[in-house]
Amino acid sequence: MHELAITQSLFEIVLQHATQAQAKKVKSVRLVIGEMTGVVADSVQFYLELLSKDTVAAGIRAEIKMSPARAQCKKCGKDFTAKEMQWQCPACGNEKLEVTGGKELFVESIEVE
Repeated sequence: MHELAITQSLFEIVLQHATQAQAKKVKSVRLVIGEMTGVVADSVQFYLELLSKDTVAAGIRAEIKMSPARAQCKKCGKDFTAKEMQWQCPACGNEKLEVTGGKELFVESIEVE
């Protein structure tokens, strides 16, 4: 259920920027969500539609780009996409890794009229 609070925060950002741009209508928003956040894209879409009713963003279209979990091996330096949350370097088998992607959660762009 944390998607509601997250979507509210993202929606506030959208409305703030729409107000600053003196927009008459918010047509779409592009969101980037890392798969490691645990945020469910369908839930964000649902809550965005719910929150936008009776606002300048009513009928908003959300484009959600899921960012894969990425890591870099601290031993050999290999950068890779972590498959099914397996945290072991595919090159050398080392388990000491640095997470380099998949924790993103932000508004990338907003389309307004």
